[in-house]
Amino acid sequence: MRTFIPGIIMVWLLSASFMSPAQPETKAGYDSRMQWWCDARFGMFIHWGLYAVPAGEWEGKTNYGEWIRTSAQIPLDTYSRFAEQFNPVKFNASEWVKMAKEAGMKYIVITSKHHDGFCMFNTKQTDFNIMSTPFHWDPMKDLADACRKEGLKLCFYYSIMDWHHPDWLPRLGWEKDRPVNNADFSQYLSYMKAELKELLTNYGDIGVLWFDGNWENTWDERFGKEIYDYCRSIQPDIIINNRVHAGKLDLEGEGKQRLLNGDFGTPEQEIPATGLPGINWETCMTMNDHWGYNKNDHNFKSTKEIIRMLSDIASKGGNYLLNVGPTAEGLFPQESIDRLHDIGKWMNVNGEAIYETQPGPFKSLDWGRCTQKGVPGRTRLYLHVFNWPSNGLLQIPGCLNAPIQAWLLADPQKTKLPVSRYEDALMIRVPYIAPDTICTIIVLDLKGKPDIIEPPLINAGFGIFVHSLPVQLISDRDSAAIYYTMDGSSPTVNSLLYKNPFTITKSVTITARCFRNTKPVSGTSIKEFRKETSWSSSIPEVVLPGIGYSYFEGTWDSLPDFKTLVPIKDGTLVMICFDPRRQDEYFAFDYTGYLLIPYEDVYSFYTDSDDGSRLYIDGNLIVDNDGLHSLLEKEGTVPLAEGYHPFRVSYFNKTGDFDLKISIRSPLMKKEMIPGGMLFH
Repeated sequence: MRTFIPGIIMVWLLSASFMSPAQPETKAGYDSRMQWWCDARFGMFIHWGLYAVPAGEWEGKTNYGEWIRTSAQIPLDTYSRFAEQFNPVKFNASEWVKMAKEAGMKYIVITSKHHDGFCMFNTKQTDFNIMSTPFHWDPMKDLADACRKEGLKLCFYYSIMDWHHPDWLPRLGWEKDRPVNNADFSQYLSYMKAELKELLTNYGDIGVLWFDGNWENTWDERFGKEIYDYCRSIQPDIIINNRVHAGKLDLEGEGKQRLLNGDFGTPEQEIPATGLPGINWETCMTMNDHWGYNKNDHNFKSTKEIIRMLSDIASKGGNYLLNVGPTAEGLFPQESIDRLHDIGKWMNVNGEAIYETQPGPFKSLDWGRCTQKGVPGRTRLYLHVFNWPSNGLLQIPGCLNAPIQAWLLADPQKTKLPVSRYEDALMIRVPYIAPDTICTIIVLDLKGKPDIIEPPLINAGFGIFVHSLPVQLISDRDSAAIYYTMDGSSPTVNSLLYKNPFTITKSVTITARCFRNTKPVSGTSIKEFRKETSWSSSIPEVVLPGIGYSYFEGTWDSLPDFKTLVPIKDGTLVMICFDPRRQDEYFAFDYTGYLLIPYEDVYSFYTDSDDGSRLYIDGNLIVDNDGLHSLLEKEGTVPLAEGYHPFRVSYFNKTGDFDLKISIRSPLMKKEMIPGGMLFH
């Protein structure tokens, strides 16, 4: 058990804790501060702490990670004794940093303190830190020195939440032996500031403070702003992620609202489909299934998957923060070492297509991805080819720029590849065999700024309909005429000319293309629409308002078969919610009843959940959002008759944050959470 050093706790008061806030930062100032980070594109995440000692295993179960303290419900005194076993004598900061550098990474983010409260640095605020272990050495100091030597930026992860500190609230839901009577959250905030000051004064310039654990209701917007301003008062140029901000952070919210108290967004374990336009963002992702070391987890992503993810993220304007979970001895798992080595070989040849690039000018490319750079007098496109053309011709659709030259980035001689034009597209003659089966980069220089015409958008809202469906064709070029067909054939100037929205009453396949002066100037968009018969409603003998529920407790990585389990509670609720739960982790709900559909039409249903969920209508699976993941939305669409339809939603949460939103939309109904007035049992 640790003790806290007196005299530190009240150094900073909540009301006047630091210098007056600086003047609002200009956009130019923000862009300048973010420049190195935006240029870097690729970094290493390191989750390392006491949780490496049990290595993911406790009392016969082997699927734990850095959350093992609460996942396995290990008492504080028992968990604290891991410090007596933590002795990473094989740790070598120089080797770690060199592996990151050779993999093409430009910065390292390491856990200075995770949720368990154990500090991996020499702090004077608590003896629950690395200096109280047999190792008795500060690895963060070594990493700071090694990063400076190799030219990488050292960055610190710091957990706002702290399961060890006596003043952090709330306690873990299952803890019954830690009273809260004398807990003082203001003292915890002062403790946190004191540690952050150490991190920002004892290790030189720090690139990023990567906060986490911000979701408890004790952490509010006032604290987020205060900590953000405080850290920048010590190191004005430091970059701080959005998780210093209070509350849940879903991608939809990040994409539509300005980030509060943070400099970049942090989608976790996923890549936003279209990036997060207008926002700096970074996808953090594990190499296997855990952040912290798990000796039994050998489910590693392949080098191919990782490289293509890196290309995908860079093409959308994001950064990729790829995780390694070292052992308690201080070694990277061999699988991680192997992948870092292979990624480094690819980056050594192709890093130019990643670093200092901007998102490509194309919304989608069926053969891969694209990044770009501005070069005086021209545009330089980097074409990341995943699917190599079997006919030896790579097509660049809708590109009106005149080509200057093209070559393989891996070719030191820059041997020119022939470029020709066919209608709207540039055609690059390439070798018949892909030089790199994972991702070959072709460089294409164009005259001027990108002049790309995307295929027309076929806008109808739904891909199925019951009676009729209005269709709109949209181009981002006012000067382009849109010709279309309704039989799947390629449009020509002799096809139908789009003038106004039209209505379809039978199943069709619409294709559309932009033309200018009778010549095609875009690729072709294609979309199938099906007329379907609505699913019949039910006529239950008796229905009552509300939805039935069954509540379960247990640990799962995916939704269980609830028919084989005995619920802890069951009953009815006015709406879908978690009110009957007894704990914040390791629980599940199975909601069953009827959904009252107000009129015959097509309906889209959405589950936005953390962790997994599934939604059923009339016994059919409509939305499958199962698995371990952060807040993630998925959608399904069905044609439904007016009346009652059997309805079921299943949900489980393992560890960490939890949330579930069930929404509905139709042509006459804006997307909204399903109201209680539509739920019956």
